[in-house]
Amino acid sequence: MFQRIVRLAPVLALAAAAWLGAGAPAMASDLPTFKLEMQDGKLIPPRIEVPAGQRIKIEVHNIGKSAAEFESVELRKEKVLAPGAQSFVVIAPLRPGEYKFFDDFHLNMPQGVIVAK
Repeated sequence: MFQRIVRLAPVLALAAAAWLGAGAPAMASDLPTFKLEMQDGKLIPPRIEVPAGQRIKIEVHNIGKSAAEFESVELRKEKVLAPGAQSFVVIAPLRPGEYKFFDDFHLNMPQGVIVAK
């Protein structure tokens, strides 16, 4: 039995590689990407229009002098950034509509919105 499994291992490895190569989900680097800057509570831009029905990536860059937190309760996403730091969030396909986001460390500032069309 063990010898049979050992002989099948290369075949299974090739099959797995072919399956992953053909049907693998898009990597974050392959997704439509949108840029957001956060500056001490200010969201630049405050409105981001994205295509509905497909995964997207939002690159977030904190250009302010204090920590920032990209947060969206509706999208169940949050990302804390130190001053000068940058990162990204990947968002699952959205239905058409509007989804609010904000800087959780600057709640006194206006919220932003992601609009899926």
